[in-house]
Amino acid sequence: MGVAVSDWRLANAVARAGQLGVVSGTLLDTVMVRRLQDGDRGGHLRRAIAEFPIPGVGEEILRRYFNPSGRAPGVPYKLLPMYKQSVSVARQRVTVLANFVEIWLAKEGHSSPIGLNLLTKIQLPNMPSLYGAMLAGVAVVIMGAGIPREMPGVLDALAEHRPARLRFDVEGLPRDVAEYVEFDPSTLAPPSLMATPLRRPAFLPVVSAASLAMTLARKSNGRVDGFIVEGPTAGGHNAPPRGALQLSDEGEPIYGERDVVDLGKMRELGLPFWLAGGRGSPEGLRDALESGAAGIQVGTLFAYCAESGLDPALRARVLEGVVSGTAKLHTDPRASPTGYPFKVVELPGDAAQATARERICDLGYLRVAVRTPEGRTVYRCPSEPVDAYIAKGGDPADTEGRRCLCNGLAANVGLAQWRAATGEEEMPLVTSGDDLLQMAGFLSSHPGYTAAQAIDYLSAGVTAPR
Repeated sequence: MGVAVSDWRLANAVARAGQLGVVSGTLLDTVMVRRLQDGDRGGHLRRAIAEFPIPGVGEEILRRYFNPSGRAPGVPYKLLPMYKQSVSVARQRVTVLANFVEIWLAKEGHSSPIGLNLLTKIQLPNMPSLYGAMLAGVAVVIMGAGIPREMPGVLDALAEHRPARLRFDVEGLPRDVAEYVEFDPSTLAPPSLMATPLRRPAFLPVVSAASLAMTLARKSNGRVDGFIVEGPTAGGHNAPPRGALQLSDEGEPIYGERDVVDLGKMRELGLPFWLAGGRGSPEGLRDALESGAAGIQVGTLFAYCAESGLDPALRARVLEGVVSGTAKLHTDPRASPTGYPFKVVELPGDAAQATARERICDLGYLRVAVRTPEGRTVYRCPSEPVDAYIAKGGDPADTEGRRCLCNGLAANVGLAQWRAATGEEEMPLVTSGDDLLQMAGFLSSHPGYTAAQAIDYLSAGVTAPR
């Protein structure tokens, strides 16, 4: 769904209805400090921060970022330092706290499990994110956008408060040289906290091929508990088509038979799996169960429910476009700086605004580390200013058509940065799955629907959803 669309409120509502509520962990540290600067309406963040088990951290974050009266119009958000291979303990603490807060709030008031979704591609904050979520008792971790073969071992280490590390992807690094990202809980947590092991959450990687599932099941450095099997109709990032990239007349990647996951081979692995992408209907759930899946993962239907984190005005605008037929969905092979195809909801006038946006990279979660010929490590993103990208050795052709996902996705949930140079806020960048354009009929009978109503709709005719 993007950033904070599946936030603690939505995950809590889904869990209360008896299903697995999943929090999006992407950019949660930025989300937390921006909510604090907006005054923490309802006091929810402060309530969770008060429960954080590492002394002094919450107080320091509140001192730096909490504004009781909220930001005045035209005042930009204070920014966090961008992540690099090595960052300060203080920077890590913000990420740990943010993930603790979101999971703690998602768990509040019920006994159902809560999950966390992270992107493998965003390597640098992932370990402190996981540690913070585990301090709050997260039950399931879901990771896609890459091959998270090292993550089971990381979860094992963090459950015992041991140092963990991940091999760090650096472009231009000699093959015989390895770099690592490291995280040591002992630099943050007191000995009294580290004396008690944490719950090791179940690990469910997202796969788009049975062969990848097999590799992860057999060659990961720890236990894999199941899989999310995602097709190209899902929202957000999609796996690229297998083979040479071919584009349709509309400029979208063409997927074929090679991109259909062999569910027979998935069943042979003996691990539970859930189907994602184009499954957000009663028929989708029934078909999934009949194919041997344990259930389905649904994003789009919940992204537009009453409890979702989408800005209410933006949600209404998209749904009006769906009903009127003016909303379009485009699988854009160029929009994301990651290089993965990315689904973009297009409404009248949005394309012109996107083209006119001044390139700014001030969040930097999708930056890639690059080793220069001089031996320095620089961080670049194809969505940053073109001159800056070229100065870091980038090919200007790579910048064409790129969108700033970090700022656009934050704008979706009412956390848009104010740009003094233009006198405007960052514009949203909405993503949804193919199910969005099929929702008109559902909306006619379910106006202003809740997460619980969505679950009732999906479960219709299913005797015992697992």
